[in-house]
Amino acid sequence: MIKQVINIRTDRKDQMKNITSHLRDFIRENGIEEGRLTVFVPHTTAAVTINENADPTVQSDMLYSLDKISPDYPAFRHMEGNSDAHVKSSLIGCSQDVFVFDGSLMLGTWQGVYFCEFDGPRSRKFYIVG
Repeated sequence: MIKQVINIRTDRKDQMKNITSHLRDFIRENGIEEGRLTVFVPHTTAAVTINENADPTVQSDMLYSLDKISPDYPAFRHMEGNSDAHVKSSLIGCSQDVFVFDGSLMLGTWQGVYFCEFDGPRSRKFYIVG
């Protein structure tokens, strides 16, 4: 098993950053031909997802929809004031598996892997394990 920690800086709250290139680099640098990569985000107000990579409006639509599902309600009781970010993180999830075949990610034509920030700006990290 091979593990890499990637440090990432987010610019703002409610942001999706394409991290697909980090996974491709990991595959190339470690000579992985077949298997499965797991991307894990060790934060309770961030997440990782696989989604559309061709049209950037999809990311803004997703963030808009998540904000409609879990807005920053004044009635939230969590003292840090980021309960909406915790809910969004739980909805999206903290890990994704991506298969590797012939040294390439098995993603669909339009798919990319995204780090989702719901409580930024922050210094974050994610793990790639393969």
